[in-house]
Amino acid sequence: MITHPFSRRTFLRGVGVTMALPWMESMPVWGDTPAGPVASSEAPVRLAVLFSGNGFHSREWWAKGEGRQMELGKVLAPLTDFREKMLFVRGLYNDEALKGNIHSSQTGNLLSGAPLASGGEIRSGTSVDQLMAQRYGRSTKVPSLVLACEKSNPSVHKNYSMLYSSHISWSSPTTPTPLELYPALAFDRLFKDGVSKGDRSVLDAVIADAGDLRRRISGNDQRKLDEYLDSVRDVEVRIDNAGKKGELQGWRPTLSQPNIPRPPDGIPQNIADHMRLMCDILVLGFQTDTTRITTLKLNNDHSSLRFPHLGVDYMIHHLLSHSDTADWLKVNQFFLEQVGYIARKLDAIQEGPRTLLDNTMLLYCSSMMSGNHNADQLPVVVLGGGGGRIRGGRVIDYTGKPDRQMCRLYLSMMDKMNVRLPKFGDAAQPLDQV
Repeated sequence: MITHPFSRRTFLRGVGVTMALPWMESMPVWGDTPAGPVASSEAPVRLAVLFSGNGFHSREWWAKGEGRQMELGKVLAPLTDFREKMLFVRGLYNDEALKGNIHSSQTGNLLSGAPLASGGEIRSGTSVDQLMAQRYGRSTKVPSLVLACEKSNPSVHKNYSMLYSSHISWSSPTTPTPLELYPALAFDRLFKDGVSKGDRSVLDAVIADAGDLRRRISGNDQRKLDEYLDSVRDVEVRIDNAGKKGELQGWRPTLSQPNIPRPPDGIPQNIADHMRLMCDILVLGFQTDTTRITTLKLNNDHSSLRFPHLGVDYMIHHLLSHSDTADWLKVNQFFLEQVGYIARKLDAIQEGPRTLLDNTMLLYCSSMMSGNHNADQLPVVVLGGGGGRIRGGRVIDYTGKPDRQMCRLYLSMMDKMNVRLPKFGDAAQPLDQV
């Protein structure tokens, strides 16, 4: 057995770069300080919240049965491989979201359950991810990572600020957490000591330190280190290539020559490339324990994204959501493919006796069930085991039951991460079946 006296807070270091390492058998300690004479190798629990706006196909968001025999509606088909690690939760709702009955009033408090100010004023509530970042994320370099694939909209729609439609993460009741749309800057935040984009490769900066570490770890860990460094290099290369394409996300030019000035570099032209890069950055953040809390907003509620790579370029996302067409289903499945992609990558990373997916709670939700603004129950899926504290392969139905607040789910999830509050939002107790 390998017994090297490494701390979990061992990093690869270079000029301007601090790069955390994945779990390795040669470095068993995950906490900042061992809690007793024997170092614990228990990996931390991570929380990821993924959001897409405008709901889903009204007849194809469903699940029934248990475990491997669970049947899924067509929207959820990309998650078929993860049925045994999935909770499909039906019937939860956010009471405050029913008051405005428009996109912005149903989104700005999705992760807090707080009342929203109208009249263009900005007032919501601190979201569960930021509360967790304050209490649980202080042990990591980045307390929380807030990623997005569509820009914030500052306008006002039907007496509510569209900032509510653009932000699910709120640092305070009056402060939506800034979105990171640029993959390069999100990557830099994880690995570089400064957040400004630099020209030097992260791996090039730490290569000497990595070589020294490699000589002192087990053969299994050497392979794990090589795989991890290869994945970092792959993301670096894809970010570099994407940035060269220009900021044309979500649409493709119809002219052979542009008739407007070239936009600045930074956001991938293809929304599929953009989303995959953000998914990979989410996984890297968890894999290295650089962050334990991440939100990824795949698009806004009332979204203007288009999907030319799917052959669906005649209508924006928001308008597509108003009818249950085959193209709307195709777009829904594209979003679920991102969730499945993250789950597959997390499940391929071993952390002792469990996988990284087993040590994660991956919540996927929207602010309405379908594009008809029906929010009397919300679409909710949880993937992962929460560090062995969640039993998957189940459909849980709270329809028609009292106390079915969405915030009860958040209390349950906080409990799995040893953050216990007497109340959050409009809920005073966690869900009994989660």
